Amino acid sequence: MRRFDYTGLKDRTWDNEVINFLSLIHEYKGKQSAYLRQKPLELERLVEIAKVQSTEASNSIEGIRTTETRLRQLMSEKTTPRNRDEKEIAGYRDALNIVHENFEYIPLTPNYILQLHKILLSYTDSSFGGSFKDVQNYISSTDVEGNRFTLFTPLSPFESPEAMREICEEYNRAIGEGQVDPLLIIPVFIHDFLCIHPFLDGNVTTRYQQEAA
Repeated sequence: MRRFDYTGLKDRTWDNEVINFLSLIHEYKGKQSAYLRQKPLELERLVEIAKVQSTEASNSIEGIRTTETRLRQLMSEKTTPRNRDEKEIAGYRDALNIVHENFEYIPLTPNYILQLHKILLSYTDSSFGGSFKDVQNYISSTDVEGNRFTLFTPLSPFESPEAMREICEEYNRAIGEGQVDPLLIIPVFIHDFLCIHPFLDGNVTTRYQQEAA
């Protein structure tokens, strides 16, 4: 069983480029808060644009696509999904909206991740939405000659539920201690989530994005 331990993050030395980026992000977050008070409607419009761009980019990673017009109609809920790709986009939209609107009140636990995964696949005919994988999955690629090969073997179905519990507990403990910037803890959690690859489908687009940072 792989062990996940975030206690060492507080002892890591980060290069100046990373530190500078962190400072800029926090500076811009402060400016955003001021902008929200001054021009809330304009900021809300930017948020909606960001949601569309996030949905398009995240789904494209898994080869899920539709036209720009259809994407905007789906995001604004002015149409219904026509095919499998659009059903997955609609599910991603709903999950993203829930996280965006309620992130302050959603604890990071395996049960809530399972709920988001169920929402993600709620428009599809998949029977495994909201359930961890029950068969081994593999991360594969194809070389220039067309031969497929395994890049990485995630944890087994037997190991995955316990691993998910462990990374959630480690994340919450590290955030609670307040000794490491959340913007450093979040990508570590995402990396571990993708290494576990706990679902048969929807592992990439169900990355839990903690907006509280």
